[in-house]
Amino acid sequence: MARVPDHAAVAGEVVACLDEHRQTTLFSGRSDGFTLADAHRVTPHIRAAFEARGETIVGRKIGFTNHDMWKAFGVSAPIWGYATDRTLHELKDTPSLPARAFIGPRIEPEIMFGLKSAPRPGMDDETLLDCIDWLSLGYEVVPSIYPGWKFTAADAVAANSVHGAFLVGSRHAVAPRKRQWREELANFSVELYCNGKLSQRGGGAVVLGSPLNALRHLVELLAHDPNNPPLGAGEIISTGTLTLAMPVGAGESWTTKVSGIPLDEITLRFG
Repeated sequence: MARVPDHAAVAGEVVACLDEHRQTTLFSGRSDGFTLADAHRVTPHIRAAFEARGETIVGRKIGFTNHDMWKAFGVSAPIWGYATDRTLHELKDTPSLPARAFIGPRIEPEIMFGLKSAPRPGMDDETLLDCIDWLSLGYEVVPSIYPGWKFTAADAVAANSVHGAFLVGSRHAVAPRKRQWREELANFSVELYCNGKLSQRGGGAVVLGSPLNALRHLVELLAHDPNNPPLGAGEIISTGTLTLAMPVGAGESWTTKVSGIPLDEITLRFG
């Protein structure tokens, strides 16, 4: 019979790898029989480790909302992890990041929501939008503590769903044009450039049909999760990449341009 994994020990190893910029072997490949259910039991310990060293939880990242990435990473549903005040940045104040601060970093342009109230299961788009104070086009930088970016869904969740940093762009109030945002979020298009050269195309429909659907999925997922709390007012939610996640390196400048939605062009440089 397989041993029950030590969830606190897994969390400790993950946090140490992130802090020390080193990689480790897959938890799913060890003799403990590590499963996705185990990974969700690791997440509270990850949060506790962050809080124990003085960090404040500021929101959640949603990962693998892009179906095109599922086959490549062997997943079949979105995942989520925590963001803290240590990983949150305003893009206007942080226009560049050192690539060496992350392990095998990749960049993801994403729609981010700032919650003004807690969304509940079963909400339709209109009611869900009423819970959102502002939205933004921003970036998430994602690292991998596993060699070659090869892992299972359980490994990804255990590693705080490969969250590295949030970079939030200009914030736009939702309430004044709620109906327009709803339509635009499902239909706008994105182009991602590296050093001025087109790298990827995508859009809102890539994210489970709309970033609103990604938020709804997370709300429903947490409603059935006995180990982790539901979303709360004030949290920032990054809804998943609008294109494929792309590897980044020092000396690169990444720009995202959108059409079909009134959001500002954003650029992030890596030193």
